[in-house]
Amino acid sequence: MTDKPALSYKARRRWSLVILLVGMPAYIVVAVTVMNWLDRPPMWVELGVYILLGILWALPFKFVFRGVGQADPDATEDGADSEEP
Repeated sequence: MTDKPALSYKARRRWSLVILLVGMPAYIVVAVTVMNWLDRPPMWVELGVYILLGILWALPFKFVFRGVGQADPDATEDGADSEEP
């Protein structure tokens, strides 16, 4: 049995773009809104919360982003499957 990922390389690239261009700004808006609803904590606590939230957003999508910056592992040597002209 091969260890083929559930999503293809091209699907992971597309999903990573959707997550970064749509999901991340929405997450930022929600995080800032929730922080504004709370009474203003000390600055160092607020900074810690933002750092924690900045790390936590990526954990569920770790499998999507893994290897996206690398060359397509399924591409042929002659580049027939590549997206670049």
